[in-house]
Amino acid sequence: MRASFVLSEIGIGLRRNLTMTIAGVVTVAISLAIFGAGLLAQRQVSTMKDFWYNKVEVSIFLCGDGSKGPNCTGSAVTEEQRNQLLADLNANPLVEKVYYESQQQAYENFKRQFKSSPDLVQNVTPDALPESLRVKLKDPTKYEDLASAFQDNPGVEEIQDQKALLDPFFRVLRRLQLVAWVVAAFQILAAVLLIGNTIRVAAFSRRRETGIMRLVGASNLYIQLPFLLEGVLVGVVGAGFAAAGLAVLKAVLVDRLLRPMLKFTAFVGWQDVFAIFPWLFLLGVALTGISSFLTLRRHLRV
Repeated sequence: MRASFVLSEIGIGLRRNLTMTIAGVVTVAISLAIFGAGLLAQRQVSTMKDFWYNKVEVSIFLCGDGSKGPNCTGSAVTEEQRNQLLADLNANPLVEKVYYESQQQAYENFKRQFKSSPDLVQNVTPDALPESLRVKLKDPTKYEDLASAFQDNPGVEEIQDQKALLDPFFRVLRRLQLVAWVVAAFQILAAVLLIGNTIRVAAFSRRRETGIMRLVGASNLYIQLPFLLEGVLVGVVGAGFAAAGLAVLKAVLVDRLLRPMLKFTAFVGWQDVFAIFPWLFLLGVALTGISSFLTLRRHLRV
C-alpha cells in the first residue's frame, strides 16, 4: 500500500469537508477539555484531602467547673484523670502525637483567632474555655475508633473531629466533578456522532472512487484506511487543543488566580496536568477511530 496514495486521499477528504472537519475538531477539543478538567478536579480533590487530612486533629475537651457532660461531675478534671488520659492516648496505636492545651493557652489562641472582634474577646475569660488534648491521628479516617475508645473516660466532656468540618466541602467538590463528567460524556457523544457523520459524507462524496477500487480488487483495508486516518487525525488535533486548554487552565486559573488568593491549601502541580495529556490523546484517537471504523463498515455494505 503506497503511503503517497493514502496521504493524498486524506488531503482530498479534508478539503472537501473542511467545515465539518473543523466542527469535528472543535467538538472533540471541547469534550476532551471538559473530560480533562474533570480528571484535574479529581486530582485537586485528592491533593487537598491529603493536605488537609494530614493537618486534621481530634479535640478532646476536658471537664471544667460546671461542665454538664455525662462523664463530668460538675468539677474540673483532676490531674490524675488528665495524666491517665494522656498515657492511654500515647499508648494507643491510632495516635501519632498528643498536644495538651491549657485554659490559658486556649484563651490566647481565642484572642488571636478573634482579634478582629474585640468586644467578643473582652467578654470571654480563660475560665470560660476548656482545657483540651489535641490528638493527631496516623490515619484521620479512624476518628470514630478513637472516639468510641475515649468518649466514656472520666474527665472527658466532648470529642470533636475537625474532619467533619471538611467533609461537606469535599462532597461539594465531588458533585461539581460529577457534573463536569456528565457534561463531558454528552460532549463526547456529540463528537462521536459528528465524526461518524463527517466520515459518512466523505465516503459518499468519493463513492465513485471507492466503487472503482472495489472493481479492481482493492481490499477493504486499502479502501477504509484514508477515511479512518481522517477521523483519527481529527481526534489527535482535537486532543492537542484540549491539552493546550488544560495547560492554560492550570497556568491562569490555578497558578495566577487561585494559588495567590488561597495560600492555606495545596493545589495540583504540572506533573498532574502532564499525566492527563496521554489520556486525552488516547481517548481522542480511540473515540474517533472506533466511530470512523463503524461508519465505514456500514458504508461498505451498501
